[in-house]
Amino acid sequence: MATVTGTKFGYSFYCDLFGVSLVGRWQQIRNYVLVRLLLAPVMLWTVVTLVFLLLRATPGDPVDAIYGGRAPAPVKEALRVQLGLDQPLWGQYLAYLGQLLRGDLGTSLTEPGRSVGEIIGAYLPATVELGLAGFLVAAGLGVGLGLMTGSRPESSPLAIGGKVFSLVSYAVPLFWLGMLLQLWLSVNWRWFPLGVRFPVQEMPPAGATGLYVLDSLLAGNWRQLRIALHHLALPSLTLGVVLSGLLERMVRVQVRAQWRGDYVEAARARGIPVRWLLGHHVLPNALIPVVALLGLTLASLLGGAIVTEVTFSWPGLANRLYEAINLRDYPTVQGIVVFLAVVVVVLSILIDVLTAFIDPRVQL
Repeated sequence: MATVTGTKFGYSFYCDLFGVSLVGRWQQIRNYVLVRLLLAPVMLWTVVTLVFLLLRATPGDPVDAIYGGRAPAPVKEALRVQLGLDQPLWGQYLAYLGQLLRGDLGTSLTEPGRSVGEIIGAYLPATVELGLAGFLVAAGLGVGLGLMTGSRPESSPLAIGGKVFSLVSYAVPLFWLGMLLQLWLSVNWRWFPLGVRFPVQEMPPAGATGLYVLDSLLAGNWRQLRIALHHLALPSLTLGVVLSGLLERMVRVQVRAQWRGDYVEAARARGIPVRWLLGHHVLPNALIPVVALLGLTLASLLGGAIVTEVTFSWPGLANRLYEAINLRDYPTVQGIVVFLAVVVVVLSILIDVLTAFIDPRVQL
């Protein structure tokens, strides 16, 4: 009855139930946030240093990538001096750290005159739209299947099917699934478009967000909304299916644990409908540990977005990062990776704080 009482009567009663005062809990959360904020610069510095060193350790010269190896040696040397590549490694590293402290991500080597910040702003909306759509698919499949399979006997066909789906979706390579779905649904059956975010012959939605689905929805242009959703469906489905396996397994395990609880048996004995019990008691309590999993899911989402964008030629930030790596565009690679690292660190802190807030049993 403890879990139901905590869910029903609020956070303060839940804290008292587990022997934690509300004031003391807020102090713990505040100290936890301060510690995480102090550790965040260290994590970001580590990422910056590793990316800087790994890029310089990879074979290939960015000057050759720019000129294609056909320029005379004096021209190459002049460009190398202009880009600061003639300096020793420690000099380049200190210069780059100074740029970051000034908030300057640098200028692209392959797009002269265009800052890395402008590149991020131009390509970020496509990645955000794909990531949100993929996350919605993963959450819908994972939570829905986990709730259905966790509330049924382990020997039932639905529960066995959920386990098989979880294992297969977690183990299948994302790029292989993407190419397979493109072959079936785009090439053979022609259900979905291939390799574009919006048709070239159509005018894309104009809006401040750059998210085609949201901009067309705000403008009330239902034709553009239908086209945007049609082009977004297959990449987001691929990304969401791969990520849903981990969520399905976690939700299934937590729902099964809650379903075996004494408060569920008591509620069922009183004649409370199963759907009401699942939706209002079992699922809210089962999702508390799942919130902690969201940090791992978000990190996987960024990694999966890179593979998905490259597989589907999606014009997002991850695809631009892949191109910059091939072209040895050091500033663009470093700037995009630093930006993604900041996003992951901030979201991880928010999710950890949310987990600590909704579950007072979490020790900070």
